[in-house]
Amino acid sequence: MVGEPLGSLRDFRLLWFGGLLSSAGAQMSAIALPLLVLRHTGSPVEAGAVGTVSMGIMVVSMLPGGALADAVERRRLMIVCDAGSALLVGALATAVVLGRAPMPLILLVAGVGAVMGSVYTPALFGLLRSVVPAEQFGAATSRLQARSATARLIGPVVGGAAFAWHPAVPFLAEAAGLSGSTLCVVFVKTRSTAPRDKTAVFDRRQLTAGLSFVWRRPYLRTTLLVFGLGVNFAFSALIFMALTVASHSGRSGLGAGTVLSLSAAGSLVGSLLASRLTEGTGRGAVIPFTCWTCAVAAGVLAVDQGTVLMGVLIAFCMALASIASIAFLTTMISMAPADVTGRVQSAAGFVSSVVTPLGPVAGGGLLSGWAAAPSFAVLASMFAVCAAVVTWAPSTYHSGRTQGTAVRGTPTAAGWPAAVTPEEI
Repeated sequence: MVGEPLGSLRDFRLLWFGGLLSSAGAQMSAIALPLLVLRHTGSPVEAGAVGTVSMGIMVVSMLPGGALADAVERRRLMIVCDAGSALLVGALATAVVLGRAPMPLILLVAGVGAVMGSVYTPALFGLLRSVVPAEQFGAATSRLQARSATARLIGPVVGGAAFAWHPAVPFLAEAAGLSGSTLCVVFVKTRSTAPRDKTAVFDRRQLTAGLSFVWRRPYLRTTLLVFGLGVNFAFSALIFMALTVASHSGRSGLGAGTVLSLSAAGSLVGSLLASRLTEGTGRGAVIPFTCWTCAVAAGVLAVDQGTVLMGVLIAFCMALASIASIAFLTTMISMAPADVTGRVQSAAGFVSSVVTPLGPVAGGGLLSGWAAAPSFAVLASMFAVCAAVVTWAPSTYHSGRTQGTAVRGTPTAAGWPAAVTPEEI
């Protein structure tokens, strides 16, 4: 398998295409769900509750989802997630066609979808290790991220247009995409079950094994706390502030749409370039460079808040953030043995996601108290502090330069590290 192009790996092609189908459908329904609530209730509060419920349940279920992905045969688990989601979304589509889509059903679909995603993603990365050689994992991750970025760029536009045609169409499309994804995973030949002890799946030690693994490794710990937690928080505040300023506090949708479109394009470009720009020692340098670039971009926006300038700067930062995220994820998964892969991925997702919803609140608070210029200046200072830490902290300064090739532990025949002992987690 070593040396084969990713496109020649049958199972990777199936996983990639199946994920594209489900991701596109999910992005279509993501815009359609709140629109459906608004159509039936006319209440923005209830429409917003859909996103709040989904985000909250996703964060809460991440650690259990990773533990489950490390305890069950991963391909089978992915099939259950896709098939179960397809049935539930299909039920919602049927209810919409019949004109009977109650709020509890809508919230159920949003909540179950979040849980399934929290289980499916770590199972996917665990299975991917068995599908792809270690030296090609970074390229595989880049392609998966590019697939998701493409779905985020196109899905909401298509979903909005489909909803205008008939409210049930986006949900029918998602159900069809999930069904197609189920079939793709069914035809995957690779099997992946992590070796584990006989402790209960949701035992506290099992749930926190991923967090413990990251915490015991200084480079991973510092980078995740600063880049995953701090920079994610500041970046979500930056995007919200840019959208608010570009839309003239909600009076114009053109400026906000321009910023959103450019940021989505930046994410796609970064995902496509990630595997080429993070080879070798470049993987360790991209995170500090991204943080410093965000600091400079926020500083520029403190001087000039032109819509096109904001869109271009955020697109550039988004591209770098995508590259940096892929580089860190590749390093982290490469260091994690098979028996904790799902929990390590979920731990990183949990830490990165837990404060992200607070970013827009903080950005709104800054704009409410100050003008745009000093608000962007505050964010520039936050990015600069994060950049200084990941650049000069001993745990990242010395380790970051070797993360392009370093893999912890004794590699197996496939190039992955061997399993950890219970004492290590």
